[in-house]
Amino acid sequence: MAFEENKVRRSIQIILAVILVSLITACSANNLTPSNQIVRRAIALQATQTQQELSQQLRLKSPDLKVDRVKVTSQEPLAIQNLSAYRVQGNYDYTLKLSQRSVTQKDNPFEVYLQRQSEGKTWRLAQKQREENGSSWVTQLVE
Repeated sequence: MAFEENKVRRSIQIILAVILVSLITACSANNLTPSNQIVRRAIALQATQTQQELSQQLRLKSPDLKVDRVKVTSQEPLAIQNLSAYRVQGNYDYTLKLSQRSVTQKDNPFEVYLQRQSEGKTWRLAQKQREENGSSWVTQLVE
């Protein structure tokens, strides 16, 4: 009887250990890749900057832009400036609020490069800048 009790206790310990390892692995892996919220913010930041540049060139007021739906289709790991990063691709919907109306566009393709900072707490949007002697990365905080 003591033998069976020890066998049951050992089985329970093994099951609990497997569950604990699974939870730890899931939490840490989830923290290493950009969340949908980070991707949405990066898309909004990139699109807002593009809209502001166009508005300045056309001498118009910048419209408000809202990213509504993001569907990530691929995340490829890479390194940017010796820090881990991801090339994230997919589709998104957005709404532009103009002075007299709103315009919604669906299923727009996107590609963003997100760089994880060394302390692991923040993400930066990385954009390649072309220069005379090649190219370099410029990054900015995704809030």
